[in-house]
Parts: sequence; structure tokens; C-alpha cells
Amino acid sequence: MASPALPVGQSQQPLNRVYSVWALPPEDVTKRLKKLMEGLRSEFGGPKFEPHVTVVGAIALTEDDALSKFRAACHGLKAYPAAVEKVATGIFFYQCVFLLLHPTPEVMETSSHCTSHFGYKSSTSYMPHLSLLYGDLSDEEKQRAQEKANILDEGIGSLSFQITRLALYETDTEDNTLESWKKVADCKLDL
Repeated sequence: MASPALPVGQSQQPLNRVYSVWALPPEDVTKRLKKLMEGLRSEFGGPKFEPHVTVVGAIALTEDDALSKFRAACHGLKAYPAAVEKVATGIFFYQCVFLLLHPTPEVMETSSHCTSHFGYKSSTSYMPHLSLLYGDLSDEEKQRAQEKANILDEGIGSLSFQITRLALYETDTEDNTLESWKKVADCKLDL
């Protein structure tokens, strides 16, 4: 069956997709985190994903709108330090086991700056973190995974690094395999 014709002069609306803004650790830290994440996945399962700190959570936009807002948010932003407080566990699939970051003014202000550009509103306050494992694990399994993270990388609970890049990702939150997730754009922050 053919799709209905649109009136002359009208075109179909661009499709909204779900986007997130991520702060990316430097390459040496990314390698270290990927090794740790692989060690956790080998025992506890879960999908593979890039190490990141979510700056703006999932928001539905057209790709053009997301790119425009991302570029505006990145303009003039400076690189900033991030420091791990501890390895922690959460109650959500996307916050199963993670590195809780110190909520320093730089970390919090970057999120606030970017969320205002995107018009993003959250029902909860921003909790800066870098997930190590996604999954629906029991509390006991999460505890074991948390302990294993500290064993696999003894210094991970006191890791500090510089955030020098932000990235715009398409992140369909209905896709727990993460196979549809992809980087759309990235920007290097001013030093």
C-alpha cells in the first residue's frame, strides 16, 4: 500500500532521534578503562560501549537540531579536570557499576552549560559518573562486580584525568544491545 501523498509544497518532517552529549576521557585513560570494562563484561555480561561521562542525558531532537545545539554548547568551553571519588553501584541498567566523579564546580558547570543549550530538563540532580558496566544485575552481583573492578585496577578509585573532548552520540535508550548507538560529532575543548 502506497503512503499517502503530501500536499504540494510540504515535505515530511525530519525524524526525531535520541541524542546524548558525552565527555570523553583522553586516549590513555580510555585504553585503561576499556581493559577494566572488558574484564567486568567477561564475568558479568552486558553490552560494549565507549567510556564516557554523560553531560546531557537522552533527549529527542532532529539530527540538525542536535548538531546545532551541540556546536553552540561547545563554543568557548574549556577543558576541565575530572576525579573519581569511588567505584559505586546503581539501580538502573545504565548505572549498574560506575565510577562516581567528584562534583567539582568545573564538572557541574559544564553539564549545566550544555543542558541549558539543549533545553534538557531532568527530574533528578546531575550525578557525574563514568559507567563501567551496563546490566540488570542482582545487588549481590553488583557488589561482586564493584569488588572485581577494584581488584582488576587497584588505582581506579582515585583516578584523575582531563576532559578535553565532548561528543554528540545517537543513543536510542530502548536499544539495550547498544548496537544502534553511534557518534555523530565531537569537539575538542579549548585548553
